[in-house]
Amino acid sequence: MQVHAIQTGSVRVHERQRAGAGGGVLRFGRTLLDRTWTDPLPIYAWVIEHPEGVIVVDTGETARVSEPGYFPRWHPYYRVAVRESVRREEEIGPQLRRLGMTPGDVRWLVMTHLHTDHAGGLHHFPKSEILVSRTEYGAARGLRGKLRGYLPHRWPEWFAPRLVDFDNEPLGPFPRSLRLTRAGDVHLVPTPGHTAGHMSVIVNDGDRVLFLAGDTSYSEENLRRGIVDGVSSLGGGEDAAARTLARIRALAEDVPLVYLPSHEPGAADRLTFKASLAISRRTSVA
Repeated sequence: MQVHAIQTGSVRVHERQRAGAGGGVLRFGRTLLDRTWTDPLPIYAWVIEHPEGVIVVDTGETARVSEPGYFPRWHPYYRVAVRESVRREEEIGPQLRRLGMTPGDVRWLVMTHLHTDHAGGLHHFPKSEILVSRTEYGAARGLRGKLRGYLPHRWPEWFAPRLVDFDNEPLGPFPRSLRLTRAGDVHLVPTPGHTAGHMSVIVNDGDRVLFLAGDTSYSEENLRRGIVDGVSSLGGGEDAAARTLARIRALAEDVPLVYLPSHEPGAADRLTFKASLAISRRTSVA
């Protein structure tokens, strides 16, 4: 089994999005009103070359974000709080081809969540089985989805994902999970917080465990410190996000864990690590 990181462009957000302050609507308001921008952050998707078939986790963003009118100007988040840069050759389709495969080779596409920077490349995968948590799909659809910051009108017309309902089978500190591969080395776990239906992918890679984290946090340091982002109030809520981070830290107590969030510069470099030292077994759970 081999895992690749694909960077589909970059995104800049307000610093208060990476580390929120306050609670509820106030927390999101402070994120919008913040005027300090991050440096460009990567938009990662992940490719797992598995004996049972290629697995892709998230699609990254589309180059269409540069087109006038792609983002809804009426939504305050898109007006003032995000800036993306993606070239066509950076989209996941061309990058898969550079790895020697095509989107048609992908058996499973797992969506951690449906925000556009993770779902913008859906159009590349009409033949793959696409997995989305039932909670996430429900939260992202229609007008309510648009108000929460999703762009369901940008999904392909053929988009009809397999909706994931997790089994009542614990996986470490996670009370529910879903085994994806027959070998039992790839599992999906619910990780609500950033969005209500956010899920992550756990890959048992022999002498280590890879945690493909989506947006559970914006960095390993934020995970270690239990820092919740500034947009969770629109999704699963700050309390759910904090519980998710605690469960990931608890997992790191039991196994050599490599934590791979989608927007941390250098996260891809950790694919060469046996374990992420910042959340090693010596780290206590909050």
